Amino acid sequence: MNCLIMRNLKLLQTLEFRDIQAPGRPQCISLRTEQSTVLIGSDHGLIEIDPVTREVKNEVSLVSEGFLPEDGSGCIVGIQDLLDQESVCMATASGDVILCNLSTCQLECVGSVASGISVMSWSPDQELVLLATGQQTLIMMTKDFEPIMEQQIHQDDFGESKFITVGWGRKETQFHGSEGRQAAFQVQMYESALPWDDHRPQVTWRGDGQFFAVSVVCPETGARKVRVWNREFALQSTSEPVAGLGPALAWKPSGSLIASTQEKPNQQDIVFFEKNGLLHGHFTLPFLKDEVKVNGLFWNADSTVLAVWLEDLQRGENCTLKTYVQLWTVGNYHWYLKQSLPFSTCGKSKLVCLMWDLVTPYRLHILCQGWHYLCYDWHWTTDRSSGDNSSDMANVAVIDGNKVLVTVFQQSVVPPPMCTYRLLLPHPVNQVMFSAHPKKSNDLAILDASNQISVYKCDDSPSVDLTVKLGAVGGNGFKVSLRTPHLEKRYKLQFENGEDQEINPLKFSLITWIQEDVFLAVSYSPSSPQSAIHHLTVAPSEADDEHRQLHISSSVTVDGVIISLCCNSKTKSVALQLAGGQILKYFWESPSLAVEPWKNPGGFPVWFPYPCTQTELAMIGGEECVLGLSDRCRFFINDTEVASNITSFAVYDEFLLLTTHSHTCQCFCLRDASFNTLHAGLSSSHVSKGESLRKVERGSRIVTVVPQDTKLILQMPRGNLEVVHHRALVLAQIRKWLDKLMFKEAFECMRKLRINLNLIHDHNPKVFLENVETFIRQIDSVNHINLFFTELKEEDVTKTMYPPPVTSAVQLSRDPDGKKVDLICDTLRVAMESINPHKYCLSILTSHVKKTTPELEIVLQKVHELQGRTPPVPDAVSAEEALKYLLLLVDVNELYDHSLGTYDFDLVLMVAEKSQKDPKEYLPFLNTLKKMETNYQRFTIDKYLKRYEKAIGHLSKCGPEYFSECLNLVKDKNLYKEALKLYPSDSQQYKDISIAYGEHLTQEHLYEPAGLVFARCGAHEKALNAFLASGSWQQALCVAAQLNLTKDQLADLGRTLAGKLVEQRKHGDAATVLEQYAKDYEEAVLLLLEGAAWEEALRLVYKYNRPDIIETNVKPSILEAQKNYMALLDSQTATFSRHKKRLLVVRELKEQAQQVNLDDEVPQGQESDLFSETSSVLSGSDMSGKYSHSNSRISARSSKNRRKAERKKHSLKEGSPLEDLALLEALNEIVQSTEKLKDEVHNILKMLFLFEFDEQGRELQKAFEDTLQLMERSLPEIWTLTHQQNSATPVLGPNSTANSIMASYQQQKTSVPVHDAELFIPPKINKRTQWKLSLLE
Repeated sequence: MNCLIMRNLKLLQTLEFRDIQAPGRPQCISLRTEQSTVLIGSDHGLIEIDPVTREVKNEVSLVSEGFLPEDGSGCIVGIQDLLDQESVCMATASGDVILCNLSTCQLECVGSVASGISVMSWSPDQELVLLATGQQTLIMMTKDFEPIMEQQIHQDDFGESKFITVGWGRKETQFHGSEGRQAAFQVQMYESALPWDDHRPQVTWRGDGQFFAVSVVCPETGARKVRVWNREFALQSTSEPVAGLGPALAWKPSGSLIASTQEKPNQQDIVFFEKNGLLHGHFTLPFLKDEVKVNGLFWNADSTVLAVWLEDLQRGENCTLKTYVQLWTVGNYHWYLKQSLPFSTCGKSKLVCLMWDLVTPYRLHILCQGWHYLCYDWHWTTDRSSGDNSSDMANVAVIDGNKVLVTVFQQSVVPPPMCTYRLLLPHPVNQVMFSAHPKKSNDLAILDASNQISVYKCDDSPSVDLTVKLGAVGGNGFKVSLRTPHLEKRYKLQFENGEDQEINPLKFSLITWIQEDVFLAVSYSPSSPQSAIHHLTVAPSEADDEHRQLHISSSVTVDGVIISLCCNSKTKSVALQLAGGQILKYFWESPSLAVEPWKNPGGFPVWFPYPCTQTELAMIGGEECVLGLSDRCRFFINDTEVASNITSFAVYDEFLLLTTHSHTCQCFCLRDASFNTLHAGLSSSHVSKGESLRKVERGSRIVTVVPQDTKLILQMPRGNLEVVHHRALVLAQIRKWLDKLMFKEAFECMRKLRINLNLIHDHNPKVFLENVETFIRQIDSVNHINLFFTELKEEDVTKTMYPPPVTSAVQLSRDPDGKKVDLICDTLRVAMESINPHKYCLSILTSHVKKTTPELEIVLQKVHELQGRTPPVPDAVSAEEALKYLLLLVDVNELYDHSLGTYDFDLVLMVAEKSQKDPKEYLPFLNTLKKMETNYQRFTIDKYLKRYEKAIGHLSKCGPEYFSECLNLVKDKNLYKEALKLYPSDSQQYKDISIAYGEHLTQEHLYEPAGLVFARCGAHEKALNAFLASGSWQQALCVAAQLNLTKDQLADLGRTLAGKLVEQRKHGDAATVLEQYAKDYEEAVLLLLEGAAWEEALRLVYKYNRPDIIETNVKPSILEAQKNYMALLDSQTATFSRHKKRLLVVRELKEQAQQVNLDDEVPQGQESDLFSETSSVLSGSDMSGKYSHSNSRISARSSKNRRKAERKKHSLKEGSPLEDLALLEALNEIVQSTEKLKDEVHNILKMLFLFEFDEQGRELQKAFEDTLQLMERSLPEIWTLTHQQNSATPVLGPNSTANSIMASYQQQKTSVPVHDAELFIPPKINKRTQWKLSLLE
């Protein structure tokens, strides 16, 4: 409830039904919620009216049936519509309880009380009815009018909840302050009931029907008491004695408090009792003692509004008396009077009865004596100024009786019920409106209960206005830096018909101040569902008159009830919303004052599907749109519902801000937005939306946004205010400042709100680097510049942390090398050195330290220079301070090491003194170093600092006696390449290092590089061993030639090399080595035959003229190979056919299983965990069908296939879940291996023809051709088009839903993992490869 503090009640619509045609005087009212009709009881009977169609639906006379006397002295004390009995229950003062069926108009007397009935009260659940009788008893009955119990209304007992006194809590033992000890023994004086009290009992039920309270006048003391009873009719408690307790009684539906009234010596209070009868809080009515009496208290359905019905007491003879209906709400323990409706106490407009609607919480029904029925609908609204330039102060106005509490959020955030200043009005306020003029948005107009409009202006007027009082910002010695408004003028609203104001005090609603002396207002027709929109202007003759009057200068009638009016201050558009949801556009500036339907970009009229209590106009993507929020949290843009969980929204400048039920606040930029982007942004459930979304406290509502700032004011459910700086608003404001080169404002904001300072550069690198001097001069503070340096990083924050809401078309230039930090450091340093190098000394040092590779040596050098500087320069920093500062940026040990690396011992000592190091540690070390020779000293320092490359450089200059130390360091730290650069290539040192390097490479099994290193430095024997190990036979033979080996040694070397080459299956190379170096051509021929290099073998046979080898070796080898090929082709063909046949069977089985569509079938494969956590994981088994053949080439391929098959994850076992994939994989491999045989088959065919083995040649050619044809024919059957398509559409993916995944599984029960997709691509058979030998055909 408390979240309503910063809001006011605004009249949504008024429904009037005047001069209802009915006999007698109206006395009481009740509602039929299902039929939306109103029941009115009079001294003649009962009538039912429909307020919308304004007709009397039923009339039941109780006079004709004898229940009421004809002279009009009878009275109906209660009416209740009984939903489940489809009838109405009435009770008369004479004691009759009557049931009336309104559809048949039949009356039935269900009970009679001889002593009469003063009150009939039904429980909220309509299960129990309570009657207060003339004999001062209470009768409780069931809904079927069976008596449960009758009890005396006056009870001596306190009740079941009687308090227990333990002694120390007694009144006599307590401290009584200034009243003195005698206060403990004062006798309670009972005051009799108020003079105007009618002494009738009052009954009220708690909202859940478990308890009821009865207020009665005690016959012994004459004072009123409140007793609480439970549903079982057991007395629970009796109220403590309260002097001046009034008769009005109302139990809050939410159950916590019972409201009543109390007249005190000088004021009139509304007091609250707890269920235990103790007082708990009060508030004072804005009237003096004996000025008014309270006729009734009424809580609305959701317990947020308390209606108080007051009536003036007779004071003088000629004064006009009035009745008031006041609406009060509470927040932060403060009661606010939100609305005050004055009625006359005489004649037709005298109030008879009022009640809140049971279903619509903010609907109030009022019945007047002259048979006038009024129905008011209110809703909550935040009255805030709506300018978006810097002159707007972000004012929010809160109505509190005859005060308007204004909080100026641009200056300070004051928690309610406090405020920045109060405006005091002569009468209670009903409506506040800020000027719609964008430059005068701080001016406000106030409508009070006397229909007078007071205009307050915020300008530089020197006069002090006594009606304006400072609130929480005042105080002793406090200088007010605030422009407060002053009362400019007052207008009296002039009605066309004087009677209107008496009958309906809220004749005009939705008053809007559109320009100076011009107001728009809406009124409703009392006889038809029509509205009129009026122009209220001041007559020119009265422009300077003190008693100005606002006249209706022109009106437009609209068919339908207008429930909201919103105006866009920039475009001057006015949008009207009708109760049915239709949006109309009102052209108030045109002479014709036309009203036409508001059209969306498509040209269709806009209708809200639900009536919206808050409407605003905004430009979205260049189109003016109507935004609406219903009381059920549905949010509309034009006629599109974009979200259903929005709790509040505000339009500010180009931003739309919303709070949601998921406790987030979203901010959208409307300038480049569209319906689709907003819809997507609001409907998507992604948690991370970058800068547009932030979490807020549960139940937060937007109060206002401070213009030209980053503040968003939210109100929490308990009433307190919170200021959040929404990231989207902050970044938009920072971007504007950076575009205007307002670096100081941007920097301060970013520092305060923890925005990464890289944005200053990354927003527009080119502009920033061109304006670094401006940046430095604006920031001015050395500390702030240092802070900027320390936050720098290479990442572009506009791409990572703060991407712009809409990617700009202009791509800003970035440094291609990615050395952003170095570039900024260097640019800023140059600028600072040119402006004032002494002032910015620390920043210049920071620019060196923050580079990608910190330039610590330069920094230390600069600090060293500072130490030697005399005389001191103004603004300059001492070496002491600079070093102290450096130690904040750099670890002291690191700085010590770097100072040591400069070889400057003065600098080392300076840093060491600042560190935590013990002088006993570093002084002996430094003294030892000073005694050394320069190069060896530097070598020792570099070795200590682990700068080994530099160390060996210095050590190499120390002379040959230090070479062994150098070599050990090179070996230890693997610095061979660096060391080789330090010595000439013809020196012994170079050779020693090379040999060490080669041995190191040999240990790492890098034989060829080791051989090259050995060969380069002349260590040929080591080189030969290395090349032999690596199998580099050409290099080995080259080195062997340099070693001058004998013929026998060379032949042995050749045989060794050939053996190694055969192991590597390089038969051709091995044959070349044997023939040329070992002179063993016969062995060479055998190796070539083994490697199927037939033509090369023949070349050697004929070169050495040994035709006998043809018969003994060549021909047998060729025939053996032909047999092996034949066997392989037979095996491949048989396996291929078998697999193909099985594949077709498997596919058919799967199709059948799909048609049967077994429910218990679990889809297997990698997605099976979607369906069951416990589904088994199937492991692939090895493929069957391993072939072995005697021919070495073929065997090699088979062994390769075996290794591949062992790695396979799919099982060829029959019935395995992915058997079809395993078969496809096997078939694919067979086709590819057969395709690779073409060259080999072609070569052997040539040999078979040459040696006249035509028959075997034809046999092989035919077999190979048949195999290829079989495979070509089978490809379309195996790799069908449908299976390829199935593989192309993945089952899972980012756009899949649970339903689409299930549907995919229904279509294809096996899911195909992505990495198996290549199995569905058929292997290619190249028909252009010429393998056939035409001579054999």
